[in-house]
Amino acid sequence: MAKFQKCRVDRGSGMNQILIGKGERPVHLLAKYGNRHGLVAGATGTGKTISLMIMAEGFSRMGVPVFIADVKGDVAGLAMAGISNEKIQQRVKQIGIEDYTNEANPVLFWDLYGKNGHPVRTTISEIGPSLLGRILEINDTQAGMLEIAFKLADDQGLLLLDLDDLRALLSFVADNRKEISTQYGLVSSQSIAAIQRALLTLEREDGEALFGEPALELNDLMRTDLSGRGIISILTADQLILKPRLYSTFLLWLLSELFENLPEVGDLDKPKLVFFFDEAHLLFDDAPPTLRQRVEQVVRIIRSKGVGVYFCSQFPDDVPNEILGQLGNRIQHALRAYTPRDQKAVQTAAETFVANPKLNVAKVISQLAVGEALVSTLQDKGVPMPVERTIICPPRCRMGAVTPEERSMVRARSPVGGKYDSPVNRESAYEILNQKTKEKEAEQPVPSQKEAEKPSEGGGGLGDLLWGSKRREGMVQALAKQAARTVGSQIGRQIIRGVLGGILGGFGRSK
Repeated sequence: MAKFQKCRVDRGSGMNQILIGKGERPVHLLAKYGNRHGLVAGATGTGKTISLMIMAEGFSRMGVPVFIADVKGDVAGLAMAGISNEKIQQRVKQIGIEDYTNEANPVLFWDLYGKNGHPVRTTISEIGPSLLGRILEINDTQAGMLEIAFKLADDQGLLLLDLDDLRALLSFVADNRKEISTQYGLVSSQSIAAIQRALLTLEREDGEALFGEPALELNDLMRTDLSGRGIISILTADQLILKPRLYSTFLLWLLSELFENLPEVGDLDKPKLVFFFDEAHLLFDDAPPTLRQRVEQVVRIIRSKGVGVYFCSQFPDDVPNEILGQLGNRIQHALRAYTPRDQKAVQTAAETFVANPKLNVAKVISQLAVGEALVSTLQDKGVPMPVERTIICPPRCRMGAVTPEERSMVRARSPVGGKYDSPVNRESAYEILNQKTKEKEAEQPVPSQKEAEKPSEGGGGLGDLLWGSKRREGMVQALAKQAARTVGSQIGRQIIRGVLGGILGGFGRSK
C-alpha cells in the first residue's frame, strides 16, 4: 500500500475538539458532538469554503475520515501545504493558535467521470428505481414501469450493473408486455419508450459513467493513513454540479448506503465519518415529499451510526425545517439583505441561534466581514452555546486549487487506484437476455423455399387489394366482371382504363 505524506498531529488544539475561531473566547467544535450534524451558510464570497476546510482538517487530525464535494475546485487545496504570509500570521496571533504550521492533509481524489480522480461507480441495482427515476426526471407512471422492471430482474436473477443492462431489460419488458402485465401489472409501451429516451439523455450528459463495476466500497471512504490521520475523500464536482439532479441524487445515494450498511454504534468519542454536502439546496429543489421524508429519516438516524452530516448552502432556509432542527453545530457567514428573500433568510438565521444578550443577530449578520461568522456549537451535555461573533481560523493547507501535476502526484500515491481505475464488465442482464433472444430465434423453424415463394393468404398490401385472396375478391377481378357486362361499350372500356390507370400509375399504359 502506498504511503500518504505523514502529517504531525496537532496536539495544541487537543484531540477532542476543533478550534473554529475566536469571539469573546475561543470557539470549539467538540469531537463527541461531531455526529450531531451541522450547517454552514452564507452569501457567496463570505468564507464558507474556509470554514469547511477548517472542520475537515480538524476532523482529519482527530483520525476521523471526511467526505467532501469540491464544487468550485478550491477544496482540493486540502492536499497541499499552505504558504504563510503576514495576514495569516496576524490572524494566528489574534486568535492565539498554538504551534500553527502549514501542512498538507492525506487526500483521495474521486471523480464521477474518472478524469480528475478515481472513478466513482455504483450499479443500477444498488441505486434502485426510486433514485434512478429522480436522475432520469420521469413522471410517476414511468417510475412505476421502472419498479416493475426491477422486480422482474430480481425474480429472474438478472444483475443490473450498467445502462446496457437496463436497456436490455426494458426491451425485454416491452417485447413481453402482455405476459408481464398479467403478473406484475399493466405495462405501457409508451412509458417504456419514455424511459428509454430519458436514458439517451442521461448518456449524452455522460451520466452512464456513474454505473458499472467495480462499485465503490464504503470502507474506502473510511480510511486512515499510517500516522492515524483520517483521509479526506474529495469528490471533484465542478462539472457534476452542472447536472444538479445527478449531483444531488448521487450524494443522497451515498448517504443512504451509509445509513443502510453501517452498524448502530450510539454516541462515540468522535465520529466514524463526517460527510459535507455542499450546495445542499440542490437536494431539496423540486424534491417530492417522499424524498424529503427519506432525507429526514437518514439525517435523524445516521447519527447513531457514527456519521455526522454537514450541509453547506447560501441560506439557512434552503434546508427544510424538519432537517434544520436536527443540525446542532452552526456557522453562519454574512448575508446581504438586499431583497425580500434575503431579509427573510436573515430573520430565519437569527431565529435558529441560541440568543446572546450582547448580540443583535439579525443586525450583525449583514455586517460580518469576510472570514467572520456567527457560530454556535453543542457544548457539555449537548446544550448549544449562545451564538458568538467569531473570527474564523486560517486553514493550514493551501487556500486555493491544485495544479493538474499536483493532482496527478496525489493520485499516483493513492492506495485504491489499482482497484477502481480499470472498469470491469462481467456477465449480467445484457448478456443473458441477448443470449435468450438468440436461442429463441434459433428454435423457430426456417420456412422452405416453396413456402417462402408461396404468397400468403392475405397477399399483403396492394397485391390483395388488386388481385384478391382466397377470402375476398380483388379490385381487378371485380372490374373484369364489370367489363364483361359492358364489353363492346366504348364508355365501359374508358372506365376500365381510367380506374386501372389511377391505381397502377406508371405500371402500364392503355393503347
